[in-house]
Amino acid sequence: MNILVFSWRDIKHPKAGGAEQVMHEHAKGWVQVGHKVTHFSAKMEGLSNNEIIDGVKFIRSGYQYLGVIISGLFYYIKNRKNIDLVIDEFHGIPFFTPLYVKKPKLAVIQEVARKVWLLNPLPWPLNWVVGIIGFLGEPFIFLFYKSTPFITGSNSAKEAVSKFGIPLKNITVVPHGVIVNKGKMAKRKAKVKTIVYLGVLSRDKGIEDAIKCFKILSLNGEFQFWVIGRPETKRYGEKIKGLVLKSGLNGKIKFFGFVPQDKKFKLLSKAHILINPSAHEGWGLVNIEANSMGTPVVAYSSAGLVDSVKDGVSGLICSLNNTENLAEKILKMLDNENYYKELQMGSINWSKNFSWRISRGLSKTLIEKIANEI
Repeated sequence: MNILVFSWRDIKHPKAGGAEQVMHEHAKGWVQVGHKVTHFSAKMEGLSNNEIIDGVKFIRSGYQYLGVIISGLFYYIKNRKNIDLVIDEFHGIPFFTPLYVKKPKLAVIQEVARKVWLLNPLPWPLNWVVGIIGFLGEPFIFLFYKSTPFITGSNSAKEAVSKFGIPLKNITVVPHGVIVNKGKMAKRKAKVKTIVYLGVLSRDKGIEDAIKCFKILSLNGEFQFWVIGRPETKRYGEKIKGLVLKSGLNGKIKFFGFVPQDKKFKLLSKAHILINPSAHEGWGLVNIEANSMGTPVVAYSSAGLVDSVKDGVSGLICSLNNTENLAEKILKMLDNENYYKELQMGSINWSKNFSWRISRGLSKTLIEKIANEI
């Protein structure tokens, strides 16, 4: 079967995150069982317009945001005779394939954007204009997808998508796997209590709340704070630097920026707790990655996070989504050594439930079923 994947970004995009990793892992699995996969995404300076990664053919054409959608339309028209299934990945705005693709389709969505639209990084007042248009317009996008099957990674995302009128029977949940580099795992935790934030530095991911929480913790004992990930924009990165200075934490937070996979897992294995104050997630893959290293998570009670963090087993979910409650949960966990060790063991056991071998098998069964229905 020839599969065409439409997505704004691919695994090599500088802003690639969990969604891109998940899509790539599924595509790899489809290639391994004999399917041919072409991944169509936006052009990016420094990246080839054509290359093959893990057996997946990558084509990059058109720039974000509208450009890649239009380029994708023309690519499909030119090659439609050789395509058996189209994957339409949502990143707030999808590729609107139901308007022109008559062949089998599958929509991939990790989360509905909702309030994330209002947390976009654009300068004022453009951020408000785009945010309001996106927030109000998002429900109408799903009108085009009433008859399209969906795949997502969590029950939270499934429920959110169904609220836009997509029948529950059309939404399949396939849990994400986790890739772990055990070779770089530290033998023991850092000597100083270490709290780590991992992810894009953006408002919706909660980096500002993380820094405010670090401030509270710094007044309650000896801690070190690590931040892994790059700013969403250069402008927002400068804002974060200002917030750190204002909080009196300059020199107390170590910013690693983007790190390769092996270093990421080594840092996670040395940290005591991963903090995740994201406003909204489709799943929260970083939580499972931390758990696999014996690192419990303290997270907000947000969509996706309540799926990937098993409260009281792999970490703690905040009863209130504020920095005070976040700090309170962290202190509670670290003040009781036996309780912390119990959560460490629970984290490792919880992470073992998520395997890409199983997830790829589930998505393979789904795409083959969809392709054979028409």
